[in-house]
Parts: sequence; C-alpha cells; structure tokens
Amino acid sequence: MARTRIFFDGGCRPNPGRIEIAVVARGVVTIDRDLGDGSSMDAEWHALLRAVAVTRSLGLDEAVLLGDSVAVVNQANAALAGRVRPGHATAFVAAAAGLTLRVRHIKRTQNLAGIALARLHP
Repeated sequence: MARTRIFFDGGCRPNPGRIEIAVVARGVVTIDRDLGDGSSMDAEWHALLRAVAVTRSLGLDEAVLLGDSVAVVNQANAALAGRVRPGHATAFVAAAAGLTLRVRHIKRTQNLAGIALARLHP
C-alpha cells in the first residue's frame, strides 16, 4: 500500500512577520493564518509539525511529508537519522516518535500546500 502524501508549507508577511501555514492531506486543506510572529524558517517548521499532527489525526502510522524548503527537509531528515540539532528539529523528533515518516523536497509549483497559501495573497 502506498504511503499517504501530506504536503506542508509555511510563510510570513513580511519576513520576519506574521506566520501562516498550510497542510494538504487526502484533498483536505488546513490553513492557520495566525501563529504569531517569526521568520520564514519558523513558518516552515510550524507547517512540518502540523503535518505530523495531521498524520496522527488521520490514524496513520506512516506518511511521506512533502515540502519545498530544502533547509527544513534536510534538517528534518538529519533529525530522523539521529542527528538532532537544538530547536525546531528537537520538537519534530518528539512529535514524530512512533511514526514512520519520510520527508521529501518537492518544487514549489508541485506543493499543494504552497499553492493554497499563495491563493490567500492574489
């Protein structure tokens, strides 16, 4: 059986500024537009953490999390491999405990969560 693909993206306006995130799983878009202030990197991590929460809420034991931030994808994969850096990666490892996750980079144009966020700002 194929793993469920869950798309995540985060951003802020301006940068740094108000954080907003989107997660898309099984055709359902979840958007949160008020997660406080932070940087675009903070926003991407918030989105990844929400993607993990959505994985759990769907009752899944495994998923492929797809995002367009190379830095966050690389750091998340390093964390899953046991090379945890202080900060967001620590929270990610704790949230992901007991799950089988793959975190993959995709192009911005392929990221359904990024497309959903972009539609908020025509």
